[in-house]
Amino acid sequence: MTRRMDLKVDYAFKLLFGTQENEPILRAMLNALLKLPKDDRIASLTILNSELLREHETDKQSVLDIYARTEKDEYINIEIQVADKYDMKKRTLYYWSRIYSSQLKKGSLSYGEMKKTITINILDFDLLQETDRYHSTFRLYEDEEKFLLTDVLEVHFVEMPKLLRLWEQQAVNLEENEKERWLLILEADDREDIRRELEAIAMKDPVMKKAFDQWEDLSRDEKTWIEYETRKKAIHDELSAAREAEIRQQRAREEGLAEGRTEGERQKATEVAKNLLAMDMTVEMVAKATGLSVEEIEKLKQQLH
Repeated sequence: MTRRMDLKVDYAFKLLFGTQENEPILRAMLNALLKLPKDDRIASLTILNSELLREHETDKQSVLDIYARTEKDEYINIEIQVADKYDMKKRTLYYWSRIYSSQLKKGSLSYGEMKKTITINILDFDLLQETDRYHSTFRLYEDEEKFLLTDVLEVHFVEMPKLLRLWEQQAVNLEENEKERWLLILEADDREDIRRELEAIAMKDPVMKKAFDQWEDLSRDEKTWIEYETRKKAIHDELSAAREAEIRQQRAREEGLAEGRTEGERQKATEVAKNLLAMDMTVEMVAKATGLSVEEIEKLKQQLH
């Protein structure tokens, strides 16, 4: 079997989907993912510089995975994330705001002329506990009557583990569902069952066939493979560090709770001891009843007198 890069590694994802040469592949994926009607599909994409310029020296540097503009001047950012850093919701709003506001710096646009900005997050972890659906879309709606304020904000979260669970339950039909085809190609590097179905579909779908051919060519190139492995290792190290930090935090919380319980129990025992001493019980009896040492009871007795 030909080795293939894991397309969930951002380096590999950008090589296949984020170049102008492969614009038809990205366009097919976006049209499927955004579920655009046939008469309103994206006709062309321009791949843009993924590094957002900083407005001020103190601004955080932002490098996007894929950043593109449609023929309607709508902006699309795709981020692929394998590690849960517990900041995904706020991070995506930050990226969205940077891209949206950058339109004002590119010419003489007024606020009314600013175009839709879409952020798509493809995640290799569960994020939204409120739903079992793998694809969630957010826009700006009024709380009570649910009417749309404006269509310029659109945020997508795609949770790959939820889609894989559907696949395992045989609840996915790749022949009929174009969106799920393009998403599950991201899992096909080490899933022969998924790859076999997609390769059969690719025989009838020229864009999917182009994606498989390009993916195989990239995976065969030794220089590209070395760079991919370097990035993959960096992600692995990052994940390991995040897990270790989480374990340390959990241990610290548990130790803090244990210390809190111990101190609380000690204070309660001290109060009981004071009451027993006030009832003229002997030091030895109070120590036995409360679990405190004789020395501690003696000190309490002195404080009471």
